[in-house]
This record gives sequence, structure tokens and C-alpha cells, in this order.
Amino acid sequence: NKIGAHSESTGMIGDRMDTDIIAGIEAGLHTVLVLTGISDRAEIERYPFRPDEVLSGVTELLDPEPVESEL
Repeated sequence: NKIGAHSESTGMIGDRMDTDIIAGIEAGLHTVLVLTGISDRAEIERYPFRPDEVLSGVTELLDPEPVESEL
């Protein structure tokens, strides 16, 4: 493991159920499907597996509180 990533602290974010999400599940990762690409909410039902989370876009992963800086 060259980058020190471990399944306990790493996730898979993707926009495709058939590639990104299944790869994350098979790797034992927390999976997040974003609905800004290929897969939509209706497509989730077509698969026997589910992502851990479904978000409308990656911006939902950002902290909603503004970061204060000392400039």
C-alpha cells in the first residue's frame, strides 16, 4: 500500500452503480453515489447492491460552515 490508504478510513465516491459503486463495495469501502453523472436514483433499484449514501452532488460532502481564516 504505497499511499497508506486503508478500507477503514477510505471511501469510494462515484457516479456509476455498475463500476464505481460495485468496485467500492468489493474493496470493502464506504460508498457514495453522486447523482451528477451516469446513474440516477431510479437506477439504484435495478441492482442487488446499494451504496451507503446517495448525494445530489459532491458539494454535499463539503462542510456547510464557512472556514474562518486569519488574513
